[in-house]
Amino acid sequence: MNDRPEIVIVYDKQCPACDYYCNLVRVRETVGNLVLQDARDGGSIVEEITARGWDIDQGMVVKVGTELYYGSEAIHALSLMSTNQGIFNRVAYWSFRSKSVSKVLYPFLRFFRNLLLKLLGKTKINNLKLKENDRF
Repeated sequence: MNDRPEIVIVYDKQCPACDYYCNLVRVRETVGNLVLQDARDGGSIVEEITARGWDIDQGMVVKVGTELYYGSEAIHALSLMSTNQGIFNRVAYWSFRSKSVSKVLYPFLRFFRNLLLKLLGKTKINNLKLKENDRF
């Protein structure tokens, strides 16, 4: 029997930087099974995120079991669960292992993600705007 929780990263697969990060992050096997979920595909987890009022364009989400982490808390949680194997995971760990440093660095990552999407001509996910449209 597998007691390890499923660890789901909900992110924007159309963002090359986000996709690169999510495909390189390695979570220790003892922590759980890593699943990557493109936020643009929607589904129950995106509905759960939207119900919380979280804008997926402003932060990735990590779900560990029933707990949800958003933005800087998500990247901080991932760094603590990472394997620290390989240069990428070591740099991510040392960069985001501190909750306060994650809060400082994450807005810069978000800014460059949004800039990159604009330069590539990609649309935002707009999960909160879609929720507003459902009300009418």
